[in-house]
Amino acid sequence: MEQYKQEFIEFMVECEVLKFGEFTLKSGRKSPFFMNAGAYVTGSQLARLGEYYARAIYEHYGADFDVLFGPAYKGIPLSVATSIAFSRLYGKEIRYCSNRKEAKDHGDTGILLGSKLKDGDRVVMIEDVTTSGKSIQETFPIVKGQADVEILGLMVSLNRMERGLDTQKSALEEIREKYGFPAQAIVSMADVVEHLYNRPCQGKIVIDDAMKAAIDQYYEQYGAQ
Repeated sequence: MEQYKQEFIEFMVECEVLKFGEFTLKSGRKSPFFMNAGAYVTGSQLARLGEYYARAIYEHYGADFDVLFGPAYKGIPLSVATSIAFSRLYGKEIRYCSNRKEAKDHGDTGILLGSKLKDGDRVVMIEDVTTSGKSIQETFPIVKGQADVEILGLMVSLNRMERGLDTQKSALEEIREKYGFPAQAIVSMADVVEHLYNRPCQGKIVIDDAMKAAIDQYYEQYGAQ
């Protein structure tokens, strides 16, 4: 596993973005882990987060694209932080773009924040985590409706590796099949378990034998095929 991925896993735990215990998800599933990207709240955290996203995007999609699109609302700071990091790390100016929940009819009018989309733009979409693909379902027609753009792919921070509510496939796989572009994650839960199992992180073991057993049981029931 690449060094930046190992660092990112520990970073999620350090920021209390990724927690282990007993959690009830919106789907009603009882999960032994929970991710909340809203816990990234400081300048230094957002700066580091942008760098991890930039490295993963560069690894999977290269630097030959024009726009980072982050769906409202959590995608807005992600697209800003990552475009800053991309400029610093790779010397490439990437424009950021996000959508508004409601179109603005005065001043900076329209449905978009940041850069406008232009015909021929190559776009990478960026989100925190995708469990159902609902936000992509909402924003995909908005992006395609603004200009004749090419969507190169989606980048999320964590692949939960669990099946959707209606199929046996993961949300990322469903996005690939439905929209025709790849969907990648900085790390997967398999990476997280591999790196943290019986290994100290922030001075304690967060995935011990009992937690590993709980995670394995969860995936036996809800894991994507």
